[in-house]
Amino acid sequence: MSTGFLASWKVRTGLAVLTFFMLLALLGPWLTELLGLDPRANDTSAIAQPPGGEHLLGTDQFGQDVLAQVVAGARGSMYVGLVGALVGTAMAILVGVPAGYYGGRVDGALNFLTNLFLVLPVLPLILIVAGYLQGTGLTTIALIIGFFGWSGGARTLRAQALSIAHRDFVRAMRMLGEKGRRLVFFEVLPHLTGLIASMFLHAMIGAVMAEAGLAFLGISDSSAISWGTMIQSAQQQSAVLRGLWWWFVPPGLCIALIGTAAALVNFGVDELANPKLRAARPVSVRRAKRLARAAATTGGGSR
Repeated sequence: MSTGFLASWKVRTGLAVLTFFMLLALLGPWLTELLGLDPRANDTSAIAQPPGGEHLLGTDQFGQDVLAQVVAGARGSMYVGLVGALVGTAMAILVGVPAGYYGGRVDGALNFLTNLFLVLPVLPLILIVAGYLQGTGLTTIALIIGFFGWSGGARTLRAQALSIAHRDFVRAMRMLGEKGRRLVFFEVLPHLTGLIASMFLHAMIGAVMAEAGLAFLGISDSSAISWGTMIQSAQQQSAVLRGLWWWFVPPGLCIALIGTAAALVNFGVDELANPKLRAARPVSVRRAKRLARAAATTGGGSR
């Protein structure tokens, strides 16, 4: 299954981009120290300098190196994306899968909770909660995003778990006396792995974009460095009107690349999980030649 999953160029490209940003987030402090860059240092001799020379991506209005800030911001944005996705996906699993499996009153209570969060105005609530909490750090932002972003995934998992719960192998194990908790987490849940992986990637890019949006609106920790705070700082200093494109384009491009990478991996997961998409996938020239040689060999052997 893993070989077929990695056979798609979309998956390989998406995973390569995501791995690059993961490594950038993990090794960012070491990399900036190796290059002699400090994202918080002010170079008064290079204010709003375009890319080139000592500053490969230029400097901002305060003389801070944009490349150093992009590298440092990768850790903040990826941290929010991963934590927000983990919280949101975990809540979706804990609510959606038991609701679909048990049905009855359990389904009624959990489905009511899911529907309640579905109809809530998520963005205004995030703005209110984040604005109410003083000293909102990246962890708090990630938890808020994950807490308010699970309901759609729970609804999807409920529908899939409801279908799997009525299959013959689940009914047979239930008749043999298997406990419901074990059936939920060891029999039903493994069949939802592809959907959960796709949901996690979607939640991750959603959390990254939500953090950027909150930072753009000024609801974030001003001392933290992320791609969102970079864009927000550039907006405050009218970087667009002043033509300082190198200040806001790199962080925006990084967010766009992560979104594109997550979408490519999702396409690969859909092709693997959906037989119709897998059958419609075009065959590469190399694979076509290999299949032709195998057919010729088989035909020759049968004669």
